[in-house]
Amino acid sequence: MGPSCGVVLADLGAEVIRIEPPEGDRTRRLGGFGTGFFATYNRNKTSLALDLKDPRGKAVLEKLIPTADVLIENFAPGTMERLGLGWEQLREQNPRLVYCALKGFLPGPYEDLPALDEVVQMQGGLAFMTGLPGRPLRAGTSVVDIMGGVFGVVGILAALRQREATGAGQKVQSALFESVAFMVGQHMAAGASAGQRVPPMTARRITWGIYDVFQAADGQVFVGVTSDQHWQRLAPRLGLHDLAADPSLASNAGRVAGRDRIMPRLEEIFATMTVAEVQALGREVLIPCAPVAHPEDLFDDPHLAASGIMGATRLAEGITASLPMTPLHFEAAQIRLDRQPPAVGEGAAALLDSLGIGAHERQALAEQGILTLPDDAP
Repeated sequence: MGPSCGVVLADLGAEVIRIEPPEGDRTRRLGGFGTGFFATYNRNKTSLALDLKDPRGKAVLEKLIPTADVLIENFAPGTMERLGLGWEQLREQNPRLVYCALKGFLPGPYEDLPALDEVVQMQGGLAFMTGLPGRPLRAGTSVVDIMGGVFGVVGILAALRQREATGAGQKVQSALFESVAFMVGQHMAAGASAGQRVPPMTARRITWGIYDVFQAADGQVFVGVTSDQHWQRLAPRLGLHDLAADPSLASNAGRVAGRDRIMPRLEEIFATMTVAEVQALGREVLIPCAPVAHPEDLFDDPHLAASGIMGATRLAEGITASLPMTPLHFEAAQIRLDRQPPAVGEGAAALLDSLGIGAHERQALAEQGILTLPDDAP
């Protein structure tokens, strides 16, 4: 949550200083699905690599606190308080500070429990809704970490707006578990309305008569018919004149009941078409339609290239990839990649100099292992 919250603010133009331990944040060294995590969520930031457990490292951070508008922390419950950096301590140093605590749970019986994205996907019902019956499955990305971080941004911006009126900062909290609860709220409502427990999405409780993945000649494509007008445009275009003229299929409820008549005909037709042809048809008759893509297909997506949100990001030495940045468009501004993901301590020298910590003191702290500076730092 911390990196995603910070990168959205950085993309929006905030000066974001990433505090990490002297050896560098552990996410720099992740493998598997975590490879590239640090680069994805730490562009447009400065790195300040400090040992906060050492009083001399903490003293450096405390010089920074009075200059800050916002502090974001993503530690386990109680960690910041043990470091002497909790909200009650820091509000004394900077009463205008907005202190954003990103946790597993908001205040309540669970607030001291450890949590991870996958843990709360299980606990909050998201994994149940995503998986097959009896086989819960986490979503295919860290959706809750990202959502919780974005909710943190919303809270920060609201607190900053209130500070304009009151002059006072405040503590804001966002959490993983409550973010999942927000996302599955629609399923809670469905169950309450029906008077029974909802099945997972994979059980295909049918809402729309045609809302499926079809096998085309060269891949898979999703087609959704969510209005009667969609059906009236699609069926004749595919030559399904008998079905188009059938009054029992004129409504969505009728098409749900008549799926056994509709789906085999659609499957047969789409199997003879390429994905591109199905997409062209979708555009022609104005119905929702999309290829089933792999994440790496997005590198070549023409719309993303034109939207302005892609930024050429340095992943490692000699490896650069165009990655999506915060997905917003402003009439009078632009999301830009101004700073590559920093090396450990990159940008810290100028920052510390502005706090009155000169080259001699920086070097001494670095030699003592309290601070890390890049080899070329002054």
